[in-house]
Amino acid sequence: VVSWEDGVYGEITVANSELDDLVIMRGDGIPTYNFAVVVDDWDMQISHVIRGADHINNTPRQINLYNAIGAPLPTFAHLPLIHGEDGQKLSKRNGTVSVLQYDEEGYLPEALFNYLARLGWGHKDDEKFSREQLAEWFELSDCSRSPARFSMKKLDWLNHEYIKEYDDKKLAELVKPRIEKLGGDLSLVKDLPGVMALLKSREPTLQALAKAAMLFCHNNPVDPSSLPAQLKDKEDASFEAMAAFVRKAPTIEWKKENIYGLMKEIMDEQGVKVLHLAIPLRVLVTGAEKTPSIDATLELYGQERVLTRLNEGMEKWAAQRAGN
Repeated sequence: VVSWEDGVYGEITVANSELDDLVIMRGDGIPTYNFAVVVDDWDMQISHVIRGADHINNTPRQINLYNAIGAPLPTFAHLPLIHGEDGQKLSKRNGTVSVLQYDEEGYLPEALFNYLARLGWGHKDDEKFSREQLAEWFELSDCSRSPARFSMKKLDWLNHEYIKEYDDKKLAELVKPRIEKLGGDLSLVKDLPGVMALLKSREPTLQALAKAAMLFCHNNPVDPSSLPAQLKDKEDASFEAMAAFVRKAPTIEWKKENIYGLMKEIMDEQGVKVLHLAIPLRVLVTGAEKTPSIDATLELYGQERVLTRLNEGMEKWAAQRAGN
């Protein structure tokens, strides 16, 4: 028999009677894989041979060759294979992609490194750790003996955890070229780190952040045509509340708490609900169906930009109502 203490699987024993009488040199004088790697590892004084579990059947053959040429045996460790989300071995047909694609999609290097290190290995219940912690904690014996499964959902979660903790200024620098590539106008944004602070709790990747930031980096047409359907029988009250907001907005210091304070004041005075202000503010200022909290969104748009769009929007809305 051939026996060895595997760094991951423990003691493995294979009967020599199960092994074939393998070819070590082809007829053209070229050595075969199993012979070549043994000589190569001996020549380079390799101490550990760490490879996929699909090579376990090669190991007893190679150990016999090490012994035959009098070479010292390295430590062998076989890592479980990584499967796709469908449970099948990763291949070009079921999800393996270039590492450059992960960069294009906006995954942070440290998050991808962390995720790959966690595939098939673990340290207690720790999901997130630094390279230094990995170097300190890693032991081959802690590797799983079962195939790991690559999950994009788990990678998104981990990447999002890193993004949420990222410095807003550094995050802005990483996202800026992505916004420009999408056609965003950064001159419209006075506080890109502030935009990152608002959005990073919502978006799992840098690319998703860039797409979300386009809300602030371009001007949708001011179009109140959807407001009657959204406001229904409350359109009149909403229009009056918005008119009050436009009159009073130039007098406040442009901070989200003051913006919300003004909204609350108008809601109390006119007996309307927050949606009767939030919906037209969102439509007229951003032209988007959904936004983060409207007070924070308006703050980042800037007072002058908001008032310019609201004045235009209210004029169009009034004309639309008169036409009806």
